[in-house]
Formats: sequence, structure tokens, C-alpha cells
Amino acid sequence: MPVKDVKKVVLAYSGGLDTSVILKWLQTTYNAEVVTFTADLGQGEELGPAKDKALLLGIKPENIFMDDLREEFTRDFVFPMFRMNALYEGCYLLGTSIARPLIAQRQIEIAEKVGADAVSHGATGKGNDQVRFEIAYYALKPDVKVIAPWREWDLTSRTRLIQFAEEHQIPIAKDKRGESPFSVDANLLHSSSEGKVLEEPWDEPPEIVWQRTLSPMDAPDRATEITIRFERGDAVAINDEALSPATLLTRLNALGKENGIGRLDLVENRFVGMKSRGAYETPGGTILYTAHRAIESITLDREAAHLKDSLMPRYAELIYNGFWFSPERRMIQAMADASQASVTGEVRLKLYKGNTIVTGRRSPHSLYSMKHVTFEEDQGAYDQFDAQGFIKLNALRLRLGAMAGRKGGAL
Repeated sequence: MPVKDVKKVVLAYSGGLDTSVILKWLQTTYNAEVVTFTADLGQGEELGPAKDKALLLGIKPENIFMDDLREEFTRDFVFPMFRMNALYEGCYLLGTSIARPLIAQRQIEIAEKVGADAVSHGATGKGNDQVRFEIAYYALKPDVKVIAPWREWDLTSRTRLIQFAEEHQIPIAKDKRGESPFSVDANLLHSSSEGKVLEEPWDEPPEIVWQRTLSPMDAPDRATEITIRFERGDAVAINDEALSPATLLTRLNALGKENGIGRLDLVENRFVGMKSRGAYETPGGTILYTAHRAIESITLDREAAHLKDSLMPRYAELIYNGFWFSPERRMIQAMADASQASVTGEVRLKLYKGNTIVTGRRSPHSLYSMKHVTFEEDQGAYDQFDAQGFIKLNALRLRLGAMAGRKGGAL
């Protein structure tokens, strides 16, 4: 679609320097009517200034959309992901990745509502977010025009952005006039910091990087004990207090913060091909992940649990790479959701200096049989002699191999 054919564009807008410059750039380059969308995903910032700046830059009040999506984000995106125990590359809880499909979905809904022919985002051409946003856009509206300014303009440095902002009377926060120490993305699930002081993977992140957690060394010297109740795989209560999904995650974030839980210093493999280093904080999510695995440990059948674990890396990779709306993610999700039918019960934990320690778990659907597992007299519940045949049958192929000269598993 040529520039002249873009009449109206919906911009994912934070009110920061980058998206404010993008807003004006869309107006001047495309001569298009701009509609701004700002999502409250629990990032912890006031959204009022974003609206004020949009008005200042000439956006009509009816073209400013600001939505509180915290409950939808937690209920329909975070919780389904946690049913699968998703970890990218074994440790990353996907805090940024899982927010992008919801933002993209709402952008497309707004574009349909206002009759826009294009959508735009502020992701750079080096990162994963451009992929996540745009794959989601195309999955939901295949003919939509996508404008990615960082791949089109010549504003290739912070200095050039500030110069453009000053030329067009765009207000600049004072702390943005210099080189920012690092880039931050946040939502209710996590906070991530990348760039600048974090680019050298050997250098320890300065304490200023960590925004959502106390240092484990500074956390209280006494443990905080909590109980989390699950119903069909989702956390529904803390210490017998029923809470909505977003409220529950907010509460866990506070508990995790004060106990120094959820810090991660990670060098990851971006989908676009390069490695990057980030400092991630997921206090509530770390507690939730540990608790969910604990309740599954007594409620899930062994082979069901192992099947889930075998598919988890693929599922996590799909979310990380931006394929939330793909058929394969939906297929794995259906399996994960079905597996949670009996994942109901309570988990007791101690939170202490960066550690989430499981101290108990119980469920009305528990598969744990003390009668069978006990080291004491089991009153005939388990006949130990049965193990002899079990072992011999499992060893049969190895015995036959050894008889044929392939001892010790040799090929």
C-alpha cells in the first residue's frame, strides 16, 4: 500500500519519546489520521500523561483509546500459559512475549471499529517484538497495512529522535535528554531491562536495574508462609481469600518483591538470530510457577505430566516467537487445558530470601497413595515380587542385544 493510500492508522502508544515521535512522524510522512491505543497491562505507570500528550499532538479525543486490560491479560493469556508451565530456554517466564498478542488483538479490534486501514508499533528492527506484533496482526486481519517506523525512517539514534521531537514541539521528559542507562518493558507479570549498562554479559547488573524486587540479601530474615488454592489449574485464592486473576497476581507480586523473589539475569536467543542479555523480574510469576508444578505433582498422571513437559519447550518457543494465534499453539493449549481437569487443591510455600520453598500440597484428586509408597507395612497393597517380572521384561531387549555381542547398549 503506497503512502498516499494510508488514511487512518492505529498506533500502539505509550506516551514515551519513541511512540510520541512515531505519532508525529506518521502525521507528517503519511499525512494520515492517527488513532492512539494505550493499554494498562499493570505496568505501574499512570496513563493520564499519555492521553494529555496525545491531545497536545493533535489527536482527537474520540481517537484516543485507553483500556484497562489487566484482568483480561491475566485470565486469558498469563493463566493459560502457566497451565503449560512455559519456560523459554529453561528459565524465562515469557513476561514480554505474552503481552504482545493482547495488545495486537486490541489494536486490530480498534482498527475495525474506527475503519482504519493500517496499524503501527514502536518495536525496533533488531528485536522480537516487531515479529510478535506483526504476526498477530496478520493472523487477525490478513489484509492490514503494517507500518514499522524503525524499519522505514532515518531516525537511527537517540540524538536524532530528540532533535525530531524538538523540531516538532514534542515534550521530552528530562531523563530522556541524555543516554538512558537501559530500556525497560513492564506489565503485571514482569519487568525487563535491556541495553546500555547490561550489554556486556560479564558485568553484574547494577542494583538500580532491579525495580520490582528487593535484593535477596536485603530481604527479611524470616520466611513468609502462604497457601495458594488452585481450581482446574488456575490459582484462585491466597490464604483462603478468593481473588480475581489480576488481583491474585498483584498480591503475589507484592509478596515476591518483599522476599527478593523472581530475579533472572539471562542471555537468550532472539528469534531474529542474535543473542541478547536481559535482566528480568517476575516475582509473582515465579511463585505461581513453583506452586502450580507442586499441585500438578500429586494430581497429574505420570505420562500426562511427562507428555506436557515434552511439549512445553515447543509451546514456550511459539509464544516467544509470536505465534500465540497459530493453530499449533491452540492445539497444545487444548491439551494443556484438558490436563488440568483434576489439578485442584492447595499448595503451602515459604518465601525466603529469593527462594520459593514448597512445604506441602494436598488435593481431593490426589494420586499420591501413602499406602502404596510407605516404607512401613503396607498390608498387601503392593506385592514387591511383581517388580521382578517388570524388570526382566524391560531388560529383555538389552539382554538380547548383549547375547548378540552388543553389550552395554553398544550399537
